[in-house]
Amino acid sequence: MSRVPQNIHLVFALLAVVFLSTAASAQSPESGNRKHSDPHDPFAQLDPWWPTPGQTRIASGAPGPAYWQQRADYEIDVTLDDDQQRIIGVARIRYHNQSPHTLPYLWLQLDQNRFRQGSDGIATTTAPTLAPKVSFGVMKSILASEIFDGGYRIKSVSDADGKPLVHTDVGTMMRIDLPTPLAPGEQTQVAIDYSYNIVDAKVIRARGGKEFFENDKNFIYEIAQWFPRVAAYTDYGAWQHKSFLGRGEFTLELGNYRVRITVPSEMIVASTGTLQNPDAVLTDQWKQRLDEAADADKPVFIVTPEEAKSNQSVRTKTTKTWDFEAKNVRDFAFAASRKFIWDAMGVNVGSQNVMAMSYYPNEAEPLWSKYSTESIAHTLDVYGRYAFEYPYEVAISVNGPVYGMEYPMICFNGPRPEEDGTYSKETKYGLISVVIHEVGHNFFPMIVNSDERQWTWMDEGLNTFLQYLAEQEWEEDYPSRRGDPEKIVGYMRGGNQRAIMTGSEEILQFGNNAYAKPATALNILRETILGRELFDFAFREYSRRWKFKRPTPSDFFRTMEDASGVDLDWFWRGWFYGTDHVDIAIEDIQLYKIESGDPDEQAERTRQERDGKEANITDTRNEGMRHRADWQPGLKDFYNSPEYDELKVEEEDRKSFQKFLDGLNSEERAILKRTTNFYIVDFRNVGGLVMPILLRVHYSDNSSEMMMFPAQIWRQNSKHVSKLIVTDKEIVRLELDPKRQTADVEEGNNHWPKKMVPSRFKLFKDETKKNPMQKASDAQQAAEQKKGKQSDEEISSDKQDADDAPAKGK
Repeated sequence: MSRVPQNIHLVFALLAVVFLSTAASAQSPESGNRKHSDPHDPFAQLDPWWPTPGQTRIASGAPGPAYWQQRADYEIDVTLDDDQQRIIGVARIRYHNQSPHTLPYLWLQLDQNRFRQGSDGIATTTAPTLAPKVSFGVMKSILASEIFDGGYRIKSVSDADGKPLVHTDVGTMMRIDLPTPLAPGEQTQVAIDYSYNIVDAKVIRARGGKEFFENDKNFIYEIAQWFPRVAAYTDYGAWQHKSFLGRGEFTLELGNYRVRITVPSEMIVASTGTLQNPDAVLTDQWKQRLDEAADADKPVFIVTPEEAKSNQSVRTKTTKTWDFEAKNVRDFAFAASRKFIWDAMGVNVGSQNVMAMSYYPNEAEPLWSKYSTESIAHTLDVYGRYAFEYPYEVAISVNGPVYGMEYPMICFNGPRPEEDGTYSKETKYGLISVVIHEVGHNFFPMIVNSDERQWTWMDEGLNTFLQYLAEQEWEEDYPSRRGDPEKIVGYMRGGNQRAIMTGSEEILQFGNNAYAKPATALNILRETILGRELFDFAFREYSRRWKFKRPTPSDFFRTMEDASGVDLDWFWRGWFYGTDHVDIAIEDIQLYKIESGDPDEQAERTRQERDGKEANITDTRNEGMRHRADWQPGLKDFYNSPEYDELKVEEEDRKSFQKFLDGLNSEERAILKRTTNFYIVDFRNVGGLVMPILLRVHYSDNSSEMMMFPAQIWRQNSKHVSKLIVTDKEIVRLELDPKRQTADVEEGNNHWPKKMVPSRFKLFKDETKKNPMQKASDAQQAAEQKKGKQSDEEISSDKQDADDAPAKGK
């Protein structure tokens, strides 16, 4: 719209500023103006949706004075059978009932049962796309899944005295009926003798498994979900015994572990926990190198590439038992192989020295020795500043068949270079990012022990957000895939979505929903809504409040509001409970100026505006026309004479204006003389997700300024709002969200005057395919050419024989 001044009647001259300020904030009664009681109102409070605070979880989002959680301690003896690629173990569990409830039974997770033929995980897997083509990898996975003999084989379940306990398998869960109900404050012991076949994780998608190397006939084993684990019993949902279908991860109790792992003697073991018997399993040279690595400023080889290469050909038929202890962890995993290179470096974390360590085959070089352990150290540093200091003694990254999976103190990461040792940019940064992400999971959910089976975003989203911060601190212009608002635009614009607050197994577009969107939301909250100082304080408060405890979403939301002092219900509602997107448009702009009321000024301004107008089309074409009033006498009168001026100011008007001026004080006279511009800018919320309005205003003097109007500007009408901008400068251009801070999906409506945002298309050349006759002709010509070439070769050979004949005769 053109910036044409609008005249305001003289009566309103003194009231102009006050009137416009009030009018700009008033909203028209459109359909978007919902009542506050409407549950779809973006500013309706979320308290009715959240659990009522109590003594267990209080209104601030912190654990209450009566907070409780269960505990499970484990002692496990396990053997890795390399010949049969299976796990054989005995798990002894001491379960502590710290709840106020009496428990008649225990529930345990049997996650390996997902691979059992006929399991819910297999039965509910939808068909892949087979037409028009399918990769060999997909086909191998389909066929292998049909025949793999997976799942636990439970040999016995008994109590502390060896007496059998009644138990029932329910898919990936097992109920153990207790002879006597377990009262509050009491504990019980169960022992489970079990085994299972290890899945080929390079063929069947899994969170742990084996990888076979054909050249040297060795395996890398990454062993996870390898023992029956006690399910979580919580104050908000009792037993968390939802079936494991493969996507929704795990909800577990914290406890202490003592695990003895028996493997072939030549294998190296990486594990959760601290090694208790180094003298029995490590060489003197390895122990010496570990001591040196503790104080090193770069990774040190404990097992060198040459030693690993030599070791992978050894077969002694003897075994060693590696003894590990881990305190206050919620799970336990390990890896083993003859192929492992092992490097380590000490990292100062507060008052302790943490050993950052990586295990990988020669096939992972030179990428892994350069980046893996350094990425671990970087993660511990950055996450420690935003959350809390890493509390464990080791942090491990292992290369094997699993691309990325996390467990306490250890994680599995997949990227490797090509066979010739070269690697792409994507592989390099893929490795750095996945190590940061999986090591970061030690903080969320291994320590801040959220319910993964129910709310994936509480660990994946928060962790991806911190991963983004860590990546930005790694190097300038780090190619982060997630976290930057403009990178989520395609997902936000598209359909087929469910809210972030969706159960883990029911999420659509899993990566975008559970990882990218919550990470982006938190980045926006930090950079645009709260600011870094307020956000960082609140996020640290949440992390420390719930360290080694189990938070729920409302605990996170309430803590962020409690610690920042800002009501964020509108933000949680829009980003976490809804599927709307951000699309704010500049709809219109109008310019107003104060009318002084001086009749002479008004007349002169009107005359200039009239004379400045271009003649309309009719007047232009009628120029030179013979008019009747020109040739017929007596038709013209006073109103046709030069003495008449319709804009002439009467003396009465001047006196009236002077009387008006005489009634004003000096301040009011000064206001009346102002030449200030009053712009009213109309904005429309096209996408539905309310957000702050970030407006850059450009002026005619080539200056500009940023204006931010908080999201509450939409509180009276979530669809349309007008804002008054008062300035002595002339506005020539407006742009919304110029730094792309809000994930606005449509750039085209972010500009006034409207800016063309080009889309591009590619050209291609039509290809004419040969018909069958042409193909047959080509084949005949090729055959004739081949025959002719053979004849030429025969002639050449005969000639050579003739040339050689005299020499042979001599």
